[in-house]
Amino acid sequence: MQSTLFPPLLALVLWSFVMWAWLYATRIPAMLRGKLVYDPYRPNEEFMAKIPARVRWKADNYNHLMEQPTLFYAVTLTLALLGAGDTVNTALAWLYVGLRVGHSLVQALINVVALRFAIFMAASLVLLAMTIRAAAIVF
Repeated sequence: MQSTLFPPLLALVLWSFVMWAWLYATRIPAMLRGKLVYDPYRPNEEFMAKIPARVRWKADNYNHLMEQPTLFYAVTLTLALLGAGDTVNTALAWLYVGLRVGHSLVQALINVVALRFAIFMAASLVLLAMTIRAAAIVF
């Protein structure tokens, strides 16, 4: 089965791996520079507080990519299985991916919360539109 919805879905998965690599490419050197050793008997927050904020931003964003985008994957696969990979749904899927990449870059590089929130809300509305379009077919 082929669908025009698979490329944006896989693009977001691949972007998640980009953020995964970026978080370790910055976290490991920061841990080595700070001579940080994780103590499993101490709260994780204590350890994370010792890592510079600019480094933590990448990990925070990677975690965010494991949250709402899981709904994107479910809705996108639903639309693909329904054969609803039309121009509008595919455009919405790519728009969602673009917004999530933009969200990642804002959070990882400058972390302006107001801008990040605006991008998140725009992505959420796109995802809602995709969900409503899928629900209209299913129900």
